[in-house]
Amino acid sequence: MDYSSAVLASNLSRSCASCAHAGGGHAHSERDLSPAGHVVVAVCLGFIGTFGFANNALVLLLFCRHKPLRSPINCMLVSISVSDLLVCVLGTPFSFAASARGRWLIGAHGCVWYGFINSFLGIVSLISLAALSYERYCTIMGATQADVTSYRKVFMGIAFSWTYSLVWAVPPLFGWSRYGPEGPGTTCSVNWTTKTANNISYIVCLFFFCLILPFVVIVYSYGKLLQAIKQVRVMSFFDSVAL
Repeated sequence: MDYSSAVLASNLSRSCASCAHAGGGHAHSERDLSPAGHVVVAVCLGFIGTFGFANNALVLLLFCRHKPLRSPINCMLVSISVSDLLVCVLGTPFSFAASARGRWLIGAHGCVWYGFINSFLGIVSLISLAALSYERYCTIMGATQADVTSYRKVFMGIAFSWTYSLVWAVPPLFGWSRYGPEGPGTTCSVNWTTKTANNISYIVCLFFFCLILPFVVIVYSYGKLLQAIKQVRVMSFFDSVAL
C-alpha cells in the first residue's frame, strides 16, 4: 500500500468512527425519529428517487434520440441531469433503505461513500447551474450563435464543474473534516457540528466556494439578463410610440 492509500484508509476509519457498529451496519443518533417519522422520510425519499430517476432518464433519452436537441446549452443541462440521475442511483437508495429500517444499513465505509457521492454530485449540480447562467449571459449579451467554439466552451464549462466539485468533495477523505452520520442517523454528510479548527475551516471554505460564489454568479448573470431584457422592452415601447 502506497502512502496516499494509507492516508486515505486512515482517514476513512477516522471519518467513520462515529458510525457505531460498522460491521453490523448500525448508526446511533441523539436526534432519532419515531418509527412513523422514519416511514414518512422513506416515502418522501422513495418518491423523490423514483421521480428524479424517471425525469432525468427521460431528459437523457430525448437528448440522445433527437439530434436537434444537441445544442451547447442543452449539453450543460444534460450534465446537470447526469449528476441528478447519479444521485438517484448511487445515493438515494441507501438513505431510502435506511429510513425504511430506521437505521443505517451499509456500515462505516458505506456512510463515507454516501456522504462523498452526495456532496460531490450536489456541488456538481450547483456549479453547473452557475456555469449555465454565465453561459446564457455571455451568449445573449454577446448575441452569438452556436458554433464549434460554443461547444468547446460548454464542454470546458462541464469539465470545470465536475473537476471543481471533485476538488472540494475529496478533502474529507484525507483528513480535512470528515464524512459521517447526520440527523437521525439514516443519512451521512460532512461533519457540520464538530467545532475544531480543522472542521470549521473546511465548512467555511465549502460554504463560500461551493454556495456563496456560485450563488453570486447566478444572481449577477440573470440580473444582467433581466436588465438587458427590460432595456429592450423600453426601447420597443418608445419605437412603437414613435410609429
